[in-house]
Amino acid sequence: MSVNLLICSLQMISLMFVGHLGELALSGASMATSFASVTGFSLLLGMGSALDTFCGQSFGAKQYHMLGIHKQRAMVVLLLVSIPVAFIWSNTGYILASLGQDPEISAEAGLYARFMIPSIFAFALLQCHIRFLQAQNNVVPMMITTGFTTLLHILTCWILVFKSGLRNKGAALANAISCWMNVLLLAIYVRISPSCKKTWMGFSREAMHDVPKFLRLAIPSAVMICLEIWSFEMMVLLSGLLPNPKLETSALSISLNISSVIYMIPLGLSGAISVRVSNELGAGRPQSARLAIYVVLFMVTIEGVLVATILISGHKFWGYSYSNEEKVVKYVGEIMVLVAVSHFWDGIQTVLSGMVRGSGKQKIGALINLGAYYLVGIPFGALLAFVYHIGGKGLWTGIIVSLFMQAVSLAIIIFCTNWEREAKKATDRVHHDSIVPVNVA
Repeated sequence: MSVNLLICSLQMISLMFVGHLGELALSGASMATSFASVTGFSLLLGMGSALDTFCGQSFGAKQYHMLGIHKQRAMVVLLLVSIPVAFIWSNTGYILASLGQDPEISAEAGLYARFMIPSIFAFALLQCHIRFLQAQNNVVPMMITTGFTTLLHILTCWILVFKSGLRNKGAALANAISCWMNVLLLAIYVRISPSCKKTWMGFSREAMHDVPKFLRLAIPSAVMICLEIWSFEMMVLLSGLLPNPKLETSALSISLNISSVIYMIPLGLSGAISVRVSNELGAGRPQSARLAIYVVLFMVTIEGVLVATILISGHKFWGYSYSNEEKVVKYVGEIMVLVAVSHFWDGIQTVLSGMVRGSGKQKIGALINLGAYYLVGIPFGALLAFVYHIGGKGLWTGIIVSLFMQAVSLAIIIFCTNWEREAKKATDRVHHDSIVPVNVA
Protein backbone atom coordinates (compact mmCIF):
# COMPACT_ATOMS: atom_id res chain seq x y z
CA MET A 1 0.00 0.00 0.00
CA SER A 2 2.71 2.46 1.03
CA VAL A 3 4.84 1.52 -1.98
CA ASN A 4 2.00 2.14 -4.44
CA LEU A 5 1.18 5.45 -2.78
CA LEU A 6 4.77 6.66 -2.88
CA ILE A 7 5.27 5.68 -6.53
CA CYS A 8 2.09 7.47 -7.59
CA SER A 9 3.12 10.52 -5.58
CA LEU A 10 6.00 11.15 -8.01
CA GLN A 11 3.54 12.22 -10.71
CA MET A 12 1.46 14.13 -8.17
CA ILE A 13 4.49 16.08 -6.87
CA SER A 14 5.57 16.94 -10.41
CA LEU A 15 2.10 18.26 -11.29
CA MET A 16 2.03 20.31 -8.09
CA PHE A 17 5.25 22.06 -9.09
CA VAL A 18 4.08 22.60 -12.68
CA GLY A 19 0.71 23.90 -11.47
CA HIS A 20 2.43 26.96 -10.04
CA LEU A 21 3.86 27.83 -13.46
CA GLY A 22 0.40 28.70 -14.82
CA GLU A 23 -2.79 27.21 -16.20
CA LEU A 24 -1.35 26.37 -19.64
CA ALA A 25 1.69 24.60 -18.18
CA LEU A 26 -0.55 22.57 -15.86
CA SER A 27 -2.96 21.67 -18.67
CA GLY A 28 -0.09 20.53 -20.89
CA ALA A 29 1.60 18.48 -18.19
CA SER A 30 -1.73 16.96 -17.14
CA MET A 31 -2.57 16.05 -20.72
CA ALA A 32 0.88 14.52 -21.23
CA THR A 33 0.59 12.55 -18.00
CA SER A 34 -2.80 11.21 -19.07
CA PHE A 35 -1.50 10.35 -22.54
CA ALA A 36 1.54 8.59 -21.04
CA SER A 37 -0.70 6.59 -18.74
CA VAL A 38 -2.96 5.53 -21.60
CA THR A 39 -0.21 4.58 -24.05
CA GLY A 40 2.55 3.31 -21.78
CA PHE A 41 2.29 3.07 -18.02
CA SER A 42 -1.04 1.22 -17.98
CA LEU A 43 0.22 -1.29 -20.56
CA LEU A 44 3.35 -2.13 -18.57
CA LEU A 45 1.46 -2.17 -15.29
CA GLY A 46 -0.99 -4.66 -16.75
CA MET A 47 1.59 -6.94 -18.33
CA GLY A 48 3.68 -6.86 -15.16
CA SER A 49 0.67 -7.92 -13.10
CA ALA A 50 0.87 -11.36 -14.74
CA LEU A 51 3.71 -11.96 -12.29
CA ASP A 52 1.10 -11.89 -9.50
CA THR A 53 -0.07 -15.24 -10.83
CA PHE A 54 3.25 -16.77 -11.92
CA CYS A 55 5.44 -15.66 -9.00
CA GLY A 56 2.71 -15.91 -6.37
CA GLN A 57 1.72 -19.47 -7.19
CA SER A 58 5.36 -20.58 -7.57
CA PHE A 59 6.19 -19.14 -4.15
CA GLY A 60 3.18 -20.84 -2.57
CA ALA A 61 4.26 -24.17 -4.07
CA LYS A 62 7.84 -23.62 -2.77
CA GLN A 63 9.27 -23.55 -6.30
CA TYR A 64 11.44 -20.62 -5.24
CA HIS A 65 13.92 -20.60 -8.12
CA MET A 66 11.06 -20.04 -10.57
CA LEU A 67 10.42 -16.52 -9.22
CA GLY A 68 13.73 -15.31 -10.66
CA ILE A 69 13.02 -16.99 -13.99
CA HIS A 70 9.59 -15.41 -14.23
CA LYS A 71 11.00 -11.98 -13.32
CA GLN A 72 13.74 -12.13 -15.96
CA ARG A 73 11.26 -13.21 -18.62
CA ALA A 74 8.98 -10.30 -17.74
CA MET A 75 11.90 -7.84 -17.81
CA VAL A 76 12.82 -8.81 -21.36
CA VAL A 77 9.23 -8.66 -22.62
CA LEU A 78 8.40 -5.34 -20.94
CA LEU A 79 11.60 -3.65 -22.16
CA LEU A 80 10.82 -4.70 -25.73
CA VAL A 81 7.28 -3.34 -25.39
CA SER A 82 8.72 -0.03 -24.12
CA ILE A 83 10.49 0.69 -27.43
CA PRO A 84 7.36 1.40 -29.54
CA VAL A 85 5.87 3.25 -26.55
CA ALA A 86 8.85 5.62 -26.57
CA PHE A 87 8.28 6.32 -30.26
CA ILE A 88 4.62 7.15 -29.60
CA TRP A 89 5.58 9.52 -26.78
CA SER A 90 8.00 11.35 -29.05
CA ASN A 91 5.01 12.26 -31.25
CA THR A 92 2.57 13.13 -28.46
CA GLY A 93 1.99 16.73 -29.52
CA TYR A 94 1.18 15.79 -33.11
CA ILE A 95 -1.13 12.94 -32.05
CA LEU A 96 -3.10 15.09 -29.60
CA ALA A 97 -3.49 17.91 -32.12
CA SER A 98 -4.72 15.38 -34.71
CA LEU A 99 -7.35 14.21 -32.21
CA GLY A 100 -8.76 17.73 -32.00
CA GLN A 101 -7.16 18.85 -28.75
CA ASP A 102 -6.35 22.52 -28.15
CA PRO A 103 -3.16 23.39 -30.16
CA GLU A 104 -1.46 25.21 -27.27
CA ILE A 105 -2.15 22.42 -24.79
CA SER A 106 -1.04 19.80 -27.35
CA ALA A 107 2.28 21.57 -27.91
CA GLU A 108 2.96 21.81 -24.17
CA ALA A 109 1.99 18.15 -23.69
CA GLY A 110 4.28 17.04 -26.52
CA LEU A 111 7.25 18.81 -24.97
CA TYR A 112 6.55 17.34 -21.54
CA ALA A 113 6.10 13.80 -22.91
CA ARG A 114 9.43 13.83 -24.77
CA PHE A 115 11.25 14.49 -21.51
CA MET A 116 9.34 11.60 -19.90
CA ILE A 117 10.64 9.00 -22.39
CA PRO A 118 13.51 7.70 -20.19
CA SER A 119 11.01 6.92 -17.43
CA ILE A 120 9.13 4.29 -19.47
CA PHE A 121 12.10 1.89 -19.50
CA ALA A 122 12.67 2.40 -15.78
CA PHE A 123 8.98 1.80 -15.10
CA ALA A 124 9.14 -1.52 -16.98
CA LEU A 125 11.97 -2.80 -14.79
CA LEU A 126 10.43 -1.35 -11.64
CA GLN A 127 7.19 -3.29 -12.13
CA CYS A 128 9.10 -6.56 -12.44
CA HIS A 129 11.10 -5.94 -9.26
CA ILE A 130 7.99 -4.92 -7.30
CA ARG A 131 5.97 -8.00 -8.31
CA PHE A 132 8.96 -10.26 -7.63
CA LEU A 133 9.41 -8.95 -4.07
CA GLN A 134 5.68 -8.64 -3.41
CA ALA A 135 5.10 -12.32 -4.22
CA GLN A 136 7.52 -13.14 -1.37
CA ASN A 137 5.73 -10.74 1.02
CA ASN A 138 9.01 -8.79 1.12
CA VAL A 139 7.69 -5.22 1.07
CA VAL A 140 9.81 -3.37 3.65
CA PRO A 141 12.78 -2.83 1.27
CA MET A 142 10.38 -1.41 -1.33
CA MET A 143 8.93 0.99 1.24
CA ILE A 144 12.39 2.21 2.24
CA THR A 145 13.77 2.68 -1.28
CA THR A 146 10.58 4.25 -2.62
CA GLY A 147 10.26 6.55 0.39
CA PHE A 148 13.85 7.73 -0.08
CA THR A 149 13.27 8.28 -3.80
CA THR A 150 10.09 10.26 -3.17
CA LEU A 151 11.78 12.61 -0.70
CA LEU A 152 14.63 13.12 -3.15
CA HIS A 153 12.09 13.75 -5.91
CA ILE A 154 10.80 16.86 -4.13
CA LEU A 155 14.29 18.37 -4.14
CA THR A 156 14.93 17.25 -7.72
CA CYS A 157 11.68 18.84 -8.92
CA TRP A 158 12.42 22.11 -7.13
CA ILE A 159 15.88 22.35 -8.69
CA LEU A 160 14.88 21.33 -12.22
CA VAL A 161 11.60 23.30 -12.37
CA PHE A 162 12.53 26.56 -10.64
CA LYS A 163 16.34 26.76 -10.59
CA SER A 164 17.57 25.18 -13.82
CA GLY A 165 15.32 27.11 -16.20
CA LEU A 166 13.77 23.90 -17.54
CA ARG A 167 10.38 24.77 -15.98
CA ASN A 168 7.76 22.10 -16.87
CA LYS A 169 10.35 20.05 -18.78
CA GLY A 170 12.29 19.76 -15.53
CA ALA A 171 9.32 18.10 -13.81
CA ALA A 172 9.14 15.45 -16.54
CA LEU A 173 12.88 14.84 -16.33
CA ALA A 174 12.64 14.57 -12.54
CA ASN A 175 10.14 11.73 -12.96
CA ALA A 176 12.64 9.79 -15.05
CA ILE A 177 15.53 10.40 -12.63
CA SER A 178 13.50 9.29 -9.62
CA CYS A 179 12.15 6.19 -11.35
CA TRP A 180 15.63 5.04 -12.39
CA MET A 181 16.91 5.69 -8.88
CA ASN A 182 14.21 3.41 -7.49
CA VAL A 183 15.07 0.65 -9.96
CA LEU A 184 18.77 0.86 -9.13
CA LEU A 185 18.19 0.62 -5.38
CA LEU A 186 15.84 -2.37 -5.69
CA ALA A 187 18.19 -4.17 -8.11
CA ILE A 188 21.06 -3.79 -5.63
CA TYR A 189 18.86 -5.12 -2.83
CA VAL A 190 17.77 -8.20 -4.82
CA ARG A 191 21.39 -8.91 -5.77
CA ILE A 192 22.90 -8.74 -2.26
CA SER A 193 20.04 -9.56 0.13
CA PRO A 194 20.04 -12.98 1.85
CA SER A 195 16.22 -12.93 1.74
CA CYS A 196 16.35 -13.26 -2.07
CA LYS A 197 19.01 -15.98 -2.10
CA LYS A 198 16.53 -18.75 -2.97
CA THR A 199 14.48 -16.74 -5.45
CA TRP A 200 17.23 -14.87 -7.35
CA MET A 201 19.98 -17.17 -8.60
CA GLY A 202 21.40 -14.97 -11.34
CA PHE A 203 20.48 -14.56 -14.98
CA SER A 204 19.46 -17.75 -16.73
CA ARG A 205 18.92 -18.84 -20.32
CA GLU A 206 15.72 -20.51 -19.13
CA ALA A 207 14.13 -17.06 -18.95
CA MET A 208 13.91 -17.13 -22.74
CA HIS A 209 11.80 -20.28 -22.65
CA ASP A 210 8.00 -20.22 -22.44
CA VAL A 211 7.71 -16.56 -23.46
CA PRO A 212 4.44 -17.34 -25.33
CA LYS A 213 3.02 -18.82 -22.13
CA PHE A 214 3.89 -15.63 -20.25
CA LEU A 215 2.25 -13.56 -22.99
CA ARG A 216 -0.93 -15.66 -22.84
CA LEU A 217 -1.45 -14.39 -19.31
CA ALA A 218 0.29 -11.01 -19.64
CA ILE A 219 -1.84 -9.81 -22.56
CA PRO A 220 -5.22 -10.44 -20.85
CA SER A 221 -3.74 -8.89 -17.69
CA ALA A 222 -2.78 -5.80 -19.68
CA VAL A 223 -6.18 -5.62 -21.37
CA MET A 224 -7.93 -5.95 -18.02
CA ILE A 225 -6.01 -3.09 -16.41
CA CYS A 226 -5.71 -0.91 -19.53
CA LEU A 227 -9.46 -0.90 -20.18
CA GLU A 228 -10.00 0.44 -16.67
CA ILE A 229 -7.19 3.02 -16.62
CA TRP A 230 -7.95 4.21 -20.15
CA SER A 231 -11.51 5.04 -19.17
CA PHE A 232 -10.31 7.45 -16.48
CA GLU A 233 -7.74 9.04 -18.75
CA MET A 234 -10.32 9.28 -21.53
CA MET A 235 -12.20 11.71 -19.31
CA VAL A 236 -9.27 14.12 -19.48
CA LEU A 237 -8.97 13.73 -23.25
CA LEU A 238 -12.73 14.23 -23.72
CA SER A 239 -12.62 17.25 -21.42
CA GLY A 240 -10.39 18.93 -23.99
CA LEU A 241 -13.37 18.89 -26.38
CA LEU A 242 -15.71 20.64 -23.93
CA PRO A 243 -16.31 24.40 -23.86
CA ASN A 244 -13.54 26.13 -21.85
CA PRO A 245 -11.10 23.21 -22.30
CA LYS A 246 -8.34 24.72 -20.13
CA LEU A 247 -10.61 24.86 -17.08
CA GLU A 248 -12.17 21.44 -17.71
CA THR A 249 -8.83 19.75 -18.40
CA SER A 250 -7.08 21.32 -15.41
CA ALA A 251 -9.91 20.54 -12.96
CA LEU A 252 -10.46 16.98 -14.16
CA SER A 253 -6.71 16.29 -14.24
CA ILE A 254 -6.32 17.51 -10.66
CA SER A 255 -9.32 15.43 -9.57
CA LEU A 256 -7.94 12.41 -11.40
CA ASN A 257 -4.54 12.92 -9.79
CA ILE A 258 -6.11 13.05 -6.32
CA SER A 259 -8.20 10.00 -7.19
CA SER A 260 -5.07 8.16 -8.35
CA VAL A 261 -3.25 8.88 -5.09
CA ILE A 262 -6.05 7.66 -2.81
CA TYR A 263 -6.56 4.70 -5.17
CA MET A 264 -3.17 3.45 -4.01
CA ILE A 265 -4.77 2.39 -0.71
CA PRO A 266 -7.19 -0.18 -2.21
CA LEU A 267 -4.56 -1.02 -4.83
CA GLY A 268 -2.26 -2.05 -2.00
CA LEU A 269 -5.01 -4.27 -0.61
CA SER A 270 -5.58 -5.61 -4.12
CA GLY A 271 -1.90 -6.52 -4.45
CA ALA A 272 -1.96 -8.16 -1.04
CA ILE A 273 -5.02 -10.28 -1.78
CA SER A 274 -3.70 -11.18 -5.23
CA VAL A 275 -0.47 -12.48 -3.69
CA ARG A 276 -2.30 -14.19 -0.82
CA VAL A 277 -4.78 -15.93 -3.11
CA SER A 278 -2.04 -17.05 -5.52
CA ASN A 279 0.16 -18.25 -2.61
CA GLU A 280 -2.70 -20.22 -1.03
CA LEU A 281 -3.83 -21.75 -4.32
CA GLY A 282 -0.25 -22.68 -5.20
CA ALA A 283 0.07 -24.34 -1.78
CA GLY A 284 -3.24 -26.20 -2.28
CA ARG A 285 -5.19 -24.36 0.45
CA PRO A 286 -8.44 -23.12 -1.16
CA GLN A 287 -10.24 -22.54 2.17
CA SER A 288 -7.52 -20.12 3.30
CA ALA A 289 -7.85 -18.24 0.00
CA ARG A 290 -11.60 -17.89 0.51
CA LEU A 291 -11.18 -16.59 4.08
CA ALA A 292 -8.63 -13.99 2.95
CA ILE A 293 -11.12 -12.71 0.37
CA TYR A 294 -13.81 -12.01 2.98
CA VAL A 295 -11.35 -10.24 5.29
CA VAL A 296 -10.01 -7.91 2.59
CA LEU A 297 -13.50 -7.08 1.30
CA PHE A 298 -14.46 -5.96 4.81
CA MET A 299 -11.29 -3.86 5.08
CA VAL A 300 -11.76 -2.10 1.73
CA THR A 301 -15.40 -1.27 2.53
CA ILE A 302 -14.38 0.48 5.77
CA GLU A 303 -11.54 2.26 3.95
CA GLY A 304 -13.90 3.50 1.24
CA VAL A 305 -16.28 5.04 3.76
CA LEU A 306 -13.48 6.76 5.72
CA VAL A 307 -11.75 8.21 2.65
CA ALA A 308 -15.04 9.40 1.15
CA THR A 309 -15.83 11.21 4.40
CA ILE A 310 -12.45 12.97 4.37
CA LEU A 311 -12.77 13.98 0.71
CA ILE A 312 -16.24 15.43 1.14
CA SER A 313 -15.35 17.22 4.39
CA GLY A 314 -12.42 19.06 2.79
CA HIS A 315 -13.75 19.38 -0.75
CA LYS A 316 -13.27 23.17 -0.83
CA PHE A 317 -9.54 23.02 -0.14
CA TRP A 318 -8.01 20.20 -2.22
CA GLY A 319 -7.55 22.32 -5.33
CA TYR A 320 -5.20 24.78 -3.62
CA SER A 321 -2.47 22.13 -3.54
CA TYR A 322 -2.32 22.23 -7.33
CA SER A 323 -3.36 25.68 -8.49
CA ASN A 324 -3.71 29.33 -7.50
CA GLU A 325 -6.55 29.85 -9.99
CA GLU A 326 -9.79 30.39 -8.02
CA LYS A 327 -12.05 29.07 -10.78
CA VAL A 328 -10.00 25.87 -11.00
CA VAL A 329 -10.04 25.39 -7.21
CA LYS A 330 -13.81 25.94 -7.04
CA TYR A 331 -14.52 23.48 -9.85
CA VAL A 332 -12.27 20.85 -8.26
CA GLY A 333 -14.27 21.23 -5.04
CA GLU A 334 -17.50 20.51 -6.90
CA ILE A 335 -16.07 17.37 -8.49
CA MET A 336 -14.66 16.07 -5.18
CA VAL A 337 -18.07 14.72 -4.09
CA LEU A 338 -18.13 12.56 -7.22
CA VAL A 339 -14.53 11.49 -6.56
CA ALA A 340 -15.58 10.28 -3.10
CA VAL A 341 -18.39 8.12 -4.51
CA SER A 342 -16.21 6.72 -7.28
CA HIS A 343 -13.44 5.84 -4.82
CA PHE A 344 -15.79 3.69 -2.75
CA TRP A 345 -16.77 1.52 -5.71
CA ASP A 346 -13.26 1.66 -7.17
CA GLY A 347 -11.88 0.16 -3.98
CA ILE A 348 -14.30 -2.77 -4.05
CA GLN A 349 -13.71 -3.57 -7.72
CA THR A 350 -9.92 -3.22 -7.29
CA VAL A 351 -9.83 -5.83 -4.53
CA LEU A 352 -12.08 -8.14 -6.55
CA SER A 353 -9.77 -7.66 -9.55
CA GLY A 354 -6.83 -8.69 -7.36
CA MET A 355 -8.62 -11.93 -6.56
CA VAL A 356 -9.16 -12.50 -10.27
CA ARG A 357 -5.43 -12.00 -10.98
CA GLY A 358 -4.42 -14.27 -8.11
CA SER A 359 -6.53 -17.10 -9.50
CA GLY A 360 -5.43 -16.56 -13.11
CA LYS A 361 -8.84 -15.47 -14.44
CA GLN A 362 -7.60 -12.38 -16.28
CA LYS A 363 -9.51 -13.15 -19.49
CA ILE A 364 -12.84 -13.03 -17.66
CA GLY A 365 -11.79 -9.81 -15.93
CA ALA A 366 -10.92 -8.22 -19.27
CA LEU A 367 -14.35 -9.02 -20.71
CA ILE A 368 -16.10 -7.57 -17.65
CA ASN A 369 -14.07 -4.36 -17.87
CA LEU A 370 -14.83 -4.02 -21.57
CA GLY A 371 -18.56 -4.19 -20.95
CA ALA A 372 -18.66 -2.06 -17.79
CA TYR A 373 -16.60 0.83 -19.15
CA TYR A 374 -16.99 0.91 -22.91
CA LEU A 375 -20.51 -0.41 -23.40
CA VAL A 376 -22.11 1.29 -20.39
CA GLY A 377 -20.13 3.88 -18.41
CA ILE A 378 -18.27 5.94 -21.00
CA PRO A 379 -21.23 6.29 -23.41
CA PHE A 380 -23.42 7.32 -20.47
CA GLY A 381 -20.85 9.87 -19.30
CA ALA A 382 -20.45 11.30 -22.80
CA LEU A 383 -24.23 11.60 -23.06
CA LEU A 384 -24.36 13.63 -19.84
CA ALA A 385 -21.36 15.79 -20.79
CA PHE A 386 -22.09 16.64 -24.42
CA VAL A 387 -25.85 16.17 -24.86
CA TYR A 388 -27.13 17.30 -21.47
CA HIS A 389 -24.24 19.80 -21.08
CA ILE A 390 -23.21 18.71 -17.57
CA GLY A 391 -19.55 18.91 -18.60
CA GLY A 392 -16.75 17.26 -16.66
CA LYS A 393 -19.08 16.24 -13.85
CA GLY A 394 -21.11 14.26 -16.37
CA LEU A 395 -17.98 12.44 -17.54
CA TRP A 396 -17.12 11.49 -13.96
CA THR A 397 -20.68 10.27 -13.32
CA GLY A 398 -20.21 7.85 -16.20
CA ILE A 399 -17.11 6.47 -14.46
CA ILE A 400 -19.12 5.88 -11.28
CA VAL A 401 -21.64 3.84 -13.26
CA SER A 402 -18.77 1.82 -14.79
CA LEU A 403 -17.22 1.07 -11.41
CA PHE A 404 -20.54 -0.08 -9.97
CA MET A 405 -21.20 -2.42 -12.90
CA GLN A 406 -17.65 -3.76 -12.71
CA ALA A 407 -17.82 -4.42 -8.96
CA VAL A 408 -21.14 -6.27 -9.20
CA SER A 409 -19.98 -8.42 -12.14
CA LEU A 410 -16.66 -9.34 -10.50
CA ALA A 411 -18.43 -10.19 -7.23
CA ILE A 412 -20.71 -12.64 -9.06
CA ILE A 413 -17.68 -14.32 -10.68
CA ILE A 414 -15.73 -14.55 -7.41
CA PHE A 415 -18.56 -15.94 -5.31
CA CYS A 416 -19.45 -18.53 -7.95
CA THR A 417 -15.85 -19.79 -8.22
CA ASN A 418 -15.01 -23.37 -7.28
CA TRP A 419 -11.86 -22.70 -5.22
CA GLU A 420 -10.94 -26.39 -4.85
CA ARG A 421 -10.76 -26.68 -8.63
CA GLU A 422 -8.74 -23.44 -8.85
CA ALA A 423 -6.24 -24.82 -6.33
CA LYS A 424 -5.75 -27.92 -8.50
CA LYS A 425 -5.26 -25.77 -11.62
CA ALA A 426 -2.67 -23.65 -9.80
CA THR A 427 -0.76 -26.73 -8.66
CA ASP A 428 -0.75 -28.12 -12.20
CA ARG A 429 0.49 -24.79 -13.59
CA VAL A 430 3.36 -24.54 -11.11
CA HIS A 431 4.60 -28.09 -11.61
CA HIS A 432 4.43 -27.71 -15.38
CA ASP A 433 6.57 -24.56 -15.17
CA SER A 434 9.11 -26.03 -12.76
CA ILE A 435 12.58 -26.41 -14.28
CA VAL A 436 16.12 -26.75 -13.08
CA PRO A 437 17.74 -23.28 -13.17
CA VAL A 438 20.74 -22.75 -15.44
CA ASN A 439 22.87 -19.94 -14.02
CA VAL A 440 24.82 -17.79 -16.47
CA ALA A 441 25.61 -14.85 -14.18
